[in-house]
Amino acid sequence: MTPQTRYTKSGKVSIAYQTVGDGPIDLVLVPGWISNIEVFWEDAHVARFFEKLATFSRLILFDKRGTGLSDRSIEAATLEERMDDVRAVLDAVGSSRAALLGYSEGGTMCLLFAATYPSRTAALVTIGSYARRLRAPDYPYFTGREEAVAAVESAAADWGGPVWAEIRLRSVADDPIIQQWWAKFLRMSASAAAAAALQRMNLEIDVRQVLSLIQVPTLLIHAKHDPAVPVGASRQMAENIPNAKLIEIESGDHLPFYDRPDEVIEHIQTFLTGSSTPEISETRVLTLMFTDIVGSTEMAMAKGDLRFADLLEVHHAAVRGELARYHGEEVRTAGDGFVASFDGPARAIRCALAITKALDAAGITCRIGLHTGECGVRHGELQGIALNIAARVAALASPGVVLVSQTVKDLVAGSGLGFEDAGSHILKGLPEEWRLFKVVRP
Repeated sequence: MTPQTRYTKSGKVSIAYQTVGDGPIDLVLVPGWISNIEVFWEDAHVARFFEKLATFSRLILFDKRGTGLSDRSIEAATLEERMDDVRAVLDAVGSSRAALLGYSEGGTMCLLFAATYPSRTAALVTIGSYARRLRAPDYPYFTGREEAVAAVESAAADWGGPVWAEIRLRSVADDPIIQQWWAKFLRMSASAAAAAALQRMNLEIDVRQVLSLIQVPTLLIHAKHDPAVPVGASRQMAENIPNAKLIEIESGDHLPFYDRPDEVIEHIQTFLTGSSTPEISETRVLTLMFTDIVGSTEMAMAKGDLRFADLLEVHHAAVRGELARYHGEEVRTAGDGFVASFDGPARAIRCALAITKALDAAGITCRIGLHTGECGVRHGELQGIALNIAARVAALASPGVVLVSQTVKDLVAGSGLGFEDAGSHILKGLPEEWRLFKVVRP
């Protein structure tokens, strides 16, 4: 029997969700590329998989924005927006802390969520997932961009039929009943254009720099012969996530519902219920912003103390107004600038652009630097090398420019934000070169 579908708001977007079971663990299942939480239940294999998960958990299912029963009249969502959707669903069901189970692309978002919100993440499980979807010189697991885009366009042209069944569910790809269900599932999850847009956005995802910052207990499950996502992608994650456990299943299916599902569920259940409750991490991944008024000393000398103090009041009010608008948290004022933190890099960039625009209207030119990294919290104050990096990035920014580290750029795939390469730089007091990028105003 299909569970009741309910809705909650994530900003202005309605997100469809269901809950199943009443076990002691809240378990959020984050679907891959596309989903439809009601059509899921029309296939007996998928239904059994969910029902077994619900025997030891309160299983929470949802459709990501732009797919399934959630609002569709939107562009492809960023990882940051998808994290907002998970938090909205958790709040709607009254869950303060849950285990995350993400398969395929859903696992990628879970990685970022676990690093950003450790206090709300009891544990992390991924199935057939990855940190990056395109080949790179140090990352040989996928195809290059041209071949990947061609595959996306080919799938869009064939939309309506059982697209990619042979590489998503190889063990049952020839079953006509499964083919019929899979084709309907795809059609009910997204239109051809929306599915292609989501795939193109997924090609831009790269969260490799976040892996070492994940502190929650992590289990990675991967089919050894997965034709969609090579097992090497999970092996790479296991090498970089502290204390992560990797289990390789003797299977050729990308999705976990058909070949050896009981084995997959047993590993998940043992992992989630066979150990004591993990302690809440005291570190978080945040995007840090440093702002600085250009030529403040000269300005103070030219205007005099009183007039410059009045100008600083205008400056502070403008910055604080934009921080409130974009949900940034003021860490402290530093001379004639601000230090602020954000739980999402795209919000931080948009806030930085808004600040430069507001200050420019007041006759004040500023420079802003952004970096995303791990921060410790001690006595309510942020600490860590990420603060130093953000400060060094800001110091290199030209007047009126928002300058970001490559970490920030890599985490805002699909946001619509543009960047210009600002070259590699040695940041004072830090080893190795850092690649920086100038944000291009839309």
